[in-house]
Amino acid sequence: MAICDVCFRHCDLAEGRLGFCGGRIAKSGRVEAYNYGRITSLALDPIEKKPLARFCPGSRVLSVGSFGCNLRCPFCQNYEISWSKEARKYAEKAETINPDALVDIALQLRSRGNIGIAFTYNEPLIGYEFVRDTARLAQKEGLKNVMVTNGTAELAILEELRPYIDAMNIDLKGFTDRYYRQVLGGDRQQVMTFIEKAVEACHVELTTLIVPGENDTEEEMRALSTWVCGLKNPDGEDVPLHISRFFPRFHMQDRRATDVAKVYQLAEIAREKLDYVYTGNC
Repeated sequence: MAICDVCFRHCDLAEGRLGFCGGRIAKSGRVEAYNYGRITSLALDPIEKKPLARFCPGSRVLSVGSFGCNLRCPFCQNYEISWSKEARKYAEKAETINPDALVDIALQLRSRGNIGIAFTYNEPLIGYEFVRDTARLAQKEGLKNVMVTNGTAELAILEELRPYIDAMNIDLKGFTDRYYRQVLGGDRQQVMTFIEKAVEACHVELTTLIVPGENDTEEEMRALSTWVCGLKNPDGEDVPLHISRFFPRFHMQDRRATDVAKVYQLAEIAREKLDYVYTGNC
């Protein structure tokens, strides 16, 4: 048996078994990244799509994704590569790219405005070894490294990545333990601790998707934005907060989309505490 040390689950795995996330495997008495270099998604995106509003605005970044996730968000927009039945199919046919090759692709795209590599689409922290190895090489070539993550990882994983990551967008999906435990299958405190340490290491922006009836009260947004107000990025500025509109997806296709007026209302509440609040999907 081998214990995974990435997130709060600490999966105890028999030889050859995959963890809860579907991206880590027990091999030779240790747990390693089963999804290492196995790429399902590759695209040159505007940096604002991550979303990052105050990091290299107007630039583009090579976005790369693998498969697997350690949360179970029922509204996942990338469920085909996260934790659905389809994710296993993607895993079986994913193309393998080593860190050197991915950095070469990023360098070739500089002429099209590319500034670096964004690890995104699925949860990059469950395959942190590939992120670390690639980001180290990219940094040597003068490329920027970005990570889009749910922040569900132990601080030891953040320390592995800290020297190489320039910016993160981290999901702060809500501000109640009930929502994290019962709806997302996560651990809010682990995410908050991760965010607190991440802002000491690099530029951080946060995203909260507003799901009707789950995390859409004024009281919750006041509590969330008050906590975020206590964080500062390395440049001393407030941590930007992106408040996004939910659309019916995956296992929540029977839900209604968030009212645009509700998103704007919650953004105004957040602005009582924060300098940089952005709305998305409206």
